Amino acid sequence: MSEWNRELARGDFDRARTREFLSRLASLLDPARDRLLPFDEVRALLKPLGEVYEGIQSVPIDHVIGSEGRYRDFNRHFLPRAERLRTRWVSIDRAHYDEVPLPPVRLYELGGLYFVRDGNHRISVAALRGQTQIDAEITSLGAEARLHPGMTIDELRQEVIAWEKRFFYESTGFAGLTGDSDLDFSSPGRYDEILEHITVHKYFINQHGSAELPFWQALVSWYGNVYQPIAGTIVETDILPAFPGRTVSDLYVYVVRHWDELKKKSGLSYPLDKAALDFANRFGQPSRSLALRFLAWMRGRRH
Repeated sequence: MSEWNRELARGDFDRARTREFLSRLASLLDPARDRLLPFDEVRALLKPLGEVYEGIQSVPIDHVIGSEGRYRDFNRHFLPRAERLRTRWVSIDRAHYDEVPLPPVRLYELGGLYFVRDGNHRISVAALRGQTQIDAEITSLGAEARLHPGMTIDELRQEVIAWEKRFFYESTGFAGLTGDSDLDFSSPGRYDEILEHITVHKYFINQHGSAELPFWQALVSWYGNVYQPIAGTIVETDILPAFPGRTVSDLYVYVVRHWDELKKKSGLSYPLDKAALDFANRFGQPSRSLALRFLAWMRGRRH
């Protein structure tokens, strides 16, 4: 009976590999949807607040969307993606046929869904056998942004950026104070940088004032006296096309950093417009010569 069960398990693995191949073919136009999400990358995006042990629970298998260390070995449906997984996979499937009890898998809960700490093969076998639930030992990581099944890492990144924008606008009253609802970024974490810029701006103003400047006034001052002039220069110098997929707000952050470096090397009087064009020439992907555009722009300033 044991040898027969081993042959059944081997056949199951062959069937799982065939299904994985067909799934890969079906997702050729959008391969990211067929991949498990890498836990470390998702955790870096969501920045969880802490860990809470939740004990053993029954978890829907289709709510397990990623893995801590094996996200390349299985697809989004936990079908095995390599022949080298056969030995371990078959041994677990055979345990089911032999009616040998297996321990619960270990999962992280993050954003409402789950990532495998230990038990990728057990989930894979359970999924092929038609199970919809699996017993799991859960450690919950607190995160504000929510995930949903089928989400790709790029969609998650956009969801995090959208959440950061909502939080920033609601906590600062930015739109009401400035009338600007288009402070948009293409990468997470930028709104924290903007808060730091405003805080530094507030600090320098307070150095020359007799009373503590409220945060909202510092925000308005930063927006009018720092952000808008730099954003205006980015638009005026027409460097945005050199950075496909980026926004004016993205370039504000990059140009400020670059300008600071240039001022350290060349003096505090280094021109902002020259810094913006220098940044584009060094790091952009221009479709036409930025150097020629710079010369044309300089000629225009003389007239």
